[in-house]
Parts: sequence; C-alpha cells; structure tokens
Amino acid sequence: MPGYTMQRQQLQTRLRRIEGQVRGVARMIDEDKYCVDVVTQVAAIQAALDKVSLGLLDGHIRGCVRDEIKAGGGEAKVDELLEVMDRVLRR
Repeated sequence: MPGYTMQRQQLQTRLRRIEGQVRGVARMIDEDKYCVDVVTQVAAIQAALDKVSLGLLDGHIRGCVRDEIKAGGGEAKVDELLEVMDRVLRR
C-alpha cells in the first residue's frame, strides 16, 4: 500500500491546481506576456511540485520505510530513499 494513501485527496487537489498553473503559463506565452512574469509563474509551479514531492516522501518515510525498518529489512529502503533524495536534490 502506498504511503500517500491517507493524503490522496490533498495530493490530487494540489496536482489539479498545478495543472491549472501550467495551463496559465502556456496562456501567458500565447499572449506574449512579460518574460519575468512567466518565469515567476514557472518558479511558483516548481515550488508547488517540490511541496508535492516532500509530501510523498513524508508518507514514504513514515509508512514504507518505518514499516520495513520494524520488519528488519530497513537497509534496502534507506538506500532507496537516499537514491530518491539524490535525484530530487540534483534537478
């Protein structure tokens, strides 16, 4: 069971909001809006996606990783978590 199951509705709401922001940026480009305003909106979208990632990681750590550690097999989950964090932080 995914660690985010309890927050599924919140995640879906955030993602729908982000989807709307992306459509808004596309519209801004179509309308030749000021570059700085477009970049500002893109940064807001990136920040919102970061929040989604953090929420998912929180659920993963508190659910999957914690459960695996309790079951005695936490080393692989910790390694997996570190790999994911490396990918997230590199972007």
